[in-house]
Amino acid sequence: MNKREISINRASELKKTIEDYLAVRDSISKGLEQKDIISKRKEKIMKVLGASEKQWNDFHWQLHNRISDVDTLSEILNLSKEEKEDISKVGKNYRWAISPYYLSLIDPDDRFDPIRLMSIPTGLEAVEDNCDFDPMGEEYTNPAGSLTRRYPDRLIINVTNECAMYCRHCQRRRNIGQKDMHKTWSVLSESIEYIRNNKEIRDVLVTGGDPLTLSTSNLEKVIKELRSIEHLEIIRIGTRTIVTMPQRIDEELTDMLKKYGPIYVNTHFNHPMEITEEVKDACVRLSLAGVPLGNQAVLLNGVNNDKFVMRCLNQELLKVRIRPYYIFHAKHVHGTTHFNTSVDDGIEIMEYLRGYTSGLAIPTYIINAPKGQGKTPILPQYLISRGPEHITFRTWEGRVIDYENHETKDIKKLLGDK
Repeated sequence: MNKREISINRASELKKTIEDYLAVRDSISKGLEQKDIISKRKEKIMKVLGASEKQWNDFHWQLHNRISDVDTLSEILNLSKEEKEDISKVGKNYRWAISPYYLSLIDPDDRFDPIRLMSIPTGLEAVEDNCDFDPMGEEYTNPAGSLTRRYPDRLIINVTNECAMYCRHCQRRRNIGQKDMHKTWSVLSESIEYIRNNKEIRDVLVTGGDPLTLSTSNLEKVIKELRSIEHLEIIRIGTRTIVTMPQRIDEELTDMLKKYGPIYVNTHFNHPMEITEEVKDACVRLSLAGVPLGNQAVLLNGVNNDKFVMRCLNQELLKVRIRPYYIFHAKHVHGTTHFNTSVDDGIEIMEYLRGYTSGLAIPTYIINAPKGQGKTPILPQYLISRGPEHITFRTWEGRVIDYENHETKDIKKLLGDK
């Protein structure tokens, strides 16, 4: 065979490796492809809430009109009597609320809809388990104010307990309570002063709750103080508001962020249905403001513990300028264990991504070691054996390769420096 014939045969082999994904791709719900369906749901919600188009596009209205009662919810979703009872029961202990926008992404007739599972309580939250409310030990890694410090050169500053939607898998559900509370300026000042006095801190993540529920002026107050610290290099914002209330990403916010770069935003998409035209517009605005975007998905039972769904999610993210960054193994938080998966699920997904999609679409699979002991990457095993002269590894296709292990030599000696 000539070179072209060999190349054509190889291309045919490669095509066969993704036939399984191509066969199911169209059956995975994607927000960017369901614009008309979402629009019809939106119209129904607007009618129930008596809202105008202008109000719908106003994040203040979205935030103030979160649905948090079963009666209103049942006008929009088809809920059984048992489901309504479960929601009311769980709501007494674990707060729930959902923005009208995010509610429009839910199929009202599907009780297993992934968006619904992430946002609407089920009776499983009331099942007793052996987990606690603080598996990360954040209460014991709080040196000042509202900080969490687990690493040598970076830390978290928690600015609020409020979110546009309260995720049912939330790792900080202990902080949600029944009332929205932003941190006082005295607590934030103590946090900022600690950062100022510890010069090894070069990277700060502003999180919550969700920091984008703060007014732009209050958020700027925090960011401006942080940016005044000479040794602080990076400011990050952790937010799910881009997912649950993209109307928040307005011109006032992006103009403010533009002033204090480099600012990185890490967000939290878990399913391709969450990536809509509104999300795309929000991401474009942030990108044009010079804000790099990364995604930290959580591996959730019934939502995305499927290699095809996770592949689709990561590829959809890249379409809207978001780089897949982490897949977190779900933490063992009290009331959320029905979302937990096996580690095998995560490894299978990582096995399937490598080689079958572009490297940009491959995040790192992470398990957070208990009690604040840090992130640990979990990878499929590609290295089979290692010796001083050769290593043996397998490729993404499972081919075993024997590879020369070169000795590292002193470059100065090679160049004759005596």
